[in-house]
Amino acid sequence: MTKDEPIHEAPAIFNSKTRPQSADDEISDFGKVNYLEVTRHQHDQRLDNFLLNRLKGLPKPHIYKMIRSDEIRVNNKRCKAHDRVQREDVVRIAPVVLATREKPIISTEFAKSLLARVVYEDEGLIVLNKPSGIAVHGGSGLAFGVIEAMREVTGKKYLELVHRIDKDTSGLLMISKKRSSLKVLQQHLVDKTIQKHYLCIAKGQPVLNEQRIDAPLLRYTLASGERRVKVDTQDPQTKESQTDIVVHGRFTIAEQPVSLIEAKPLTGRTHQIRVHLAHIGHAILGDDKYHVHDKSGVHRLCLHAWRLDIPGYETITAPLPDEMLDWMPEDIKANLPK
Repeated sequence: MTKDEPIHEAPAIFNSKTRPQSADDEISDFGKVNYLEVTRHQHDQRLDNFLLNRLKGLPKPHIYKMIRSDEIRVNNKRCKAHDRVQREDVVRIAPVVLATREKPIISTEFAKSLLARVVYEDEGLIVLNKPSGIAVHGGSGLAFGVIEAMREVTGKKYLELVHRIDKDTSGLLMISKKRSSLKVLQQHLVDKTIQKHYLCIAKGQPVLNEQRIDAPLLRYTLASGERRVKVDTQDPQTKESQTDIVVHGRFTIAEQPVSLIEAKPLTGRTHQIRVHLAHIGHAILGDDKYHVHDKSGVHRLCLHAWRLDIPGYETITAPLPDEMLDWMPEDIKANLPK
């Protein structure tokens, strides 16, 4: 079977004791063999992604090991991680012990505040103005993130992240309500036809009002296991990365020169805007990873996903949060980009 080839054999016939459950429903008992019937929500999804969404808490390497060990079967056939499941396929999952977290308990107050942050919604898409300090998904010791909370408070069986933004970055986050919408929006991201605009407060005052930062980025891991990114022109694993920036205002904080900058990433690398601005000497205020000697007194990452231009949609925006506005003089606030 070639890469990304759909699995198209007819599903096997099951007796009443092994009748498959809908893949839209949560698995209740991981200690037995489970048979999941693929629905329209998972149609044409890669098998590894299908399993990751249903075996939450199980490390990705374990899932790949299960596939290689024939503990996962599709329509009673051996399969590969990159195979694509089709509607009405039946996926067999052998018994597995999961390091699962308990179902998150979402307070009424938090639920209301999260739902109040929805700035756009239609039949296939939710766009949320995410607050700083909340991860987009659970993991790494976090009981839950935005996506788990939204599934819980909305009661919707299918909600998936279209993309991700850093935990400490605030602003626009796209969440799909349908598999078809997810595929269309993610293809736009691949084709670079969605333009994301961020606003940030950065150290110093660039000489040029507009410039493109073209600096390749490399992901690496500290001894502690924490993820980092750096500019690197030599490593073969480095990836080309470009960010356009526009300066919208120059002012001071704690007697230090700073700037209000609009950043438009042309590529979608991890921590791209943060590393690119630090690379040219204008690190973002409140950045505890790439601006460790920040003396501004700002206590949050001053990076906000401000505007989305999506083909076929009106422009979607999220106003700057108060904790960034409070640092700005009135003349800067009066001339914020629209």
